[in-house]
Amino acid sequence: MSRYVGAIDQGTTSSRFIVFDRKGTVVSVAQEEHEQIFPKPGHVEHDPREIWKKTRKVMKKALEKADLKPKDLVAIGITNQRETTLIWDKTTGEPLHNALVWQDTRNDRLVAEFAKDGGPNRFREITGLPLASYFSGLKLRWLLDHVKGAKGKAEAGDVLFGNIDTWLVWNLTGGTEGGLHLTDVTNASRTQLMSLETLDWDEGMLTAFGIPRAMLPKIVSSSEVYGETKAPFEGVPIAGILGDQQAALFGQTCFAPGEAKNTYGTGCFALMNTDGKPVPSSAGLVTTLAYRLGDQKPVYALEGSIAVTGSLVQWLRDNLGMIKESAEVEKLAATVEDNGGVYFVPAFSGLYAPHWNDAARGLIIGLTRYANKGHIARSVLEATAFQTKEVLEAMEKDSGIGVKELRSDGGMVANDTLMQFQSDILDVPVVRPKVTETTALGAAYAAGLATGYWKDLDDLKHNWSVDHRWEPQMDSGQRKKIYAAWSRAVKRSFDWKTDED
Repeated sequence: MSRYVGAIDQGTTSSRFIVFDRKGTVVSVAQEEHEQIFPKPGHVEHDPREIWKKTRKVMKKALEKADLKPKDLVAIGITNQRETTLIWDKTTGEPLHNALVWQDTRNDRLVAEFAKDGGPNRFREITGLPLASYFSGLKLRWLLDHVKGAKGKAEAGDVLFGNIDTWLVWNLTGGTEGGLHLTDVTNASRTQLMSLETLDWDEGMLTAFGIPRAMLPKIVSSSEVYGETKAPFEGVPIAGILGDQQAALFGQTCFAPGEAKNTYGTGCFALMNTDGKPVPSSAGLVTTLAYRLGDQKPVYALEGSIAVTGSLVQWLRDNLGMIKESAEVEKLAATVEDNGGVYFVPAFSGLYAPHWNDAARGLIIGLTRYANKGHIARSVLEATAFQTKEVLEAMEKDSGIGVKELRSDGGMVANDTLMQFQSDILDVPVVRPKVTETTALGAAYAAGLATGYWKDLDDLKHNWSVDHRWEPQMDSGQRKKIYAAWSRAVKRSFDWKTDED
């Protein structure tokens, strides 16, 4: 009888369940979108109950589509949108508030308050992260400050905290009836509460942020058997957890130092494997956990996070109505030969790596009577590639390793115009693998390794193969000219938001 590995891929805009075979090939997939909630400017929320409901639904649908039962799964892995923060009642299982999504910036006053004493990098040596609205710790602090009764209940151990991985594991393993409260090292490293050295919650960070330890999940490795699912998917081992970007790195089999990937999704996330030691960043990146397999030594990474890429295409569709479907942006961009001097800096919620400017705001600059919607569409795609170049330059500066090729994945890799421009502006090849579902695949790999479905990392490397490779074609003078113009545009976006706003 054939056996498979399942992966829950709980992302920013949707939940998916994908079943993989031993070759890493997709056997079945089901997907459900969930609501994006915007109560105020800068506020982004998800309903945790909807996410749990949709997760159960896609698990059921994917198995039914392939005529499979839960017993046909060797294990389940989980990958999730990182930094998205929620708290819930341990007794009732009810969230105390909607989840604060990683893009949410309502805690920016807390960021400024903590940065007054020691600057934005005051906790970087411990956690690898700068002070920013992005990470979970200060989102959690905001919830404790603003949700009535939450802090007292949290101190008593009656309120639990987690990123989305923790919420799903808790519910899958029984919820109020003995659900496991845990998170893996990659997700824990995104809270700004974990020490990169000890891989445990740091008492100094908990004290500084005012976070009760009683509400925090146990930190585990990225690949081990944590427990089993309960009804209606009873008896399947949950054996892998990776934050979505680390999962993509793992799914791209970037196991050697210097190997890098970029995921083109709602945002863009570039990671470079730096092996068994954390590399401090002086160029605006974050130092994070790449993965930890069982009781082996942890593997670290440098990461550059870009807030707005694929979601900029959605904005063009939903807010401006310039296209009806996201895929139409490539056709619209192809109506012009270049950007016509138009540059789009999508700092909708500030700028992440390598600038970390929470007060930046979006701009379109270089407009003339010549510019049309084709130029704007092209500037939307180019913004993704320009931001990626900024991040990779910072990686090379921090690591001392030149990126020889960029492995790409995510929804936007189907856009040939974007991928060619990415190769052109980087002046290195950009590679798309045959299996582009690398985020879910990474979670499946972690779970499969823990249960012996795959023997070792060499098994996983054997599965990876190239679907398409883009080679740089742009003249070096042109590359330098347009990148310089982009850099000028980015600087114009800095510090637009003020305290008066």
